[in-house]
Amino acid sequence: MADPIRLSKLMSERGICSRREADVYIAKGYVSVNGQVVSELGTKVLPDVKITLSAEAMTQQKNLITIMLNKPIGYVSSQPEPGYEPAIRLITDENQFRDHPTYRQQLKMGDLKNIAVIGRLDIDSQGILIFTQDGRLAKKVIGENSDIEKEYLVRVKYLGPEQTLPKEKLKLLNFGLELDGEKLKPAKVEWINEDQLRFILKEGKKRQIRRMCELVGLKVNGLKRVRTGQLKLGDLPEGQWRFVTDKEEI
Repeated sequence: MADPIRLSKLMSERGICSRREADVYIAKGYVSVNGQVVSELGTKVLPDVKITLSAEAMTQQKNLITIMLNKPIGYVSSQPEPGYEPAIRLITDENQFRDHPTYRQQLKMGDLKNIAVIGRLDIDSQGILIFTQDGRLAKKVIGENSDIEKEYLVRVKYLGPEQTLPKEKLKLLNFGLELDGEKLKPAKVEWINEDQLRFILKEGKKRQIRRMCELVGLKVNGLKRVRTGQLKLGDLPEGQWRFVTDKEEI
């Protein structure tokens, strides 16, 4: 017989919500296990129980906001060291993208409370940066078992003795490189033109693309993330943001 597991952990594993959100819902009496309301934090249950959320909890989940920002170079993704500007400061009424259907949805007091960035983008890179209050989405995009693709356009210069990057080194970018003592997951890397590559990754180690390029003799002169899952940057101007609707798959 399987061992009991914390209810909040089980809810997270099933993708119902994050563990933090689960604790809030449990404390409010919004969670039922096999038809019985559970309101005590730390409660353990068997892994095969039926878990249901109350209408109140489901309404709260529906009202969680997700925002996509086209981050410019020079901003950091999350809490910065002194002297650096966090990208969340760009999420203002003035910077909302006016030419998107969600423009009629305005920021309200508290919308940026408990919002977190998912999928970092370093200070020298630009493109899609997602902020969300929804722990389910965060786990889907950056969780340990995430299978979400992230697409990047990368402008490079080859520093090797040949005129262009040898085919065997392009193959290494697709699979065969190691970072921090670990083999990288297979990637999809191809030339778009003579100085630009398309990278499609399913992981996101710190400065991964720049470090991959260094290993094969490439210098990165520009890096833009243009897609996360099915969410594309599209015509969102640099430095502006828009809401992500619940009809958009990521």
